[in-house]
Amino acid sequence: MARMRLKSELPSKPCLHCGRPFTWRRKWARDWAQVRYCSERCKRARGATPPTGEGLA
Repeated sequence: MARMRLKSELPSKPCLHCGRPFTWRRKWARDWAQVRYCSERCKRARGATPPTGEGLA
């Protein structure tokens, strides 16, 4: 049986839309190389401009 990993040990990469880093998830195990967005919301908004960060505090 494989040992548990800490979340900090898992691979991560930035979202192409919002730029936030997101970490590997088990459901992405087969296609981690093709995963580009952190969420469905970012995936749907991929054609829009990325958020500028104004008003975020």
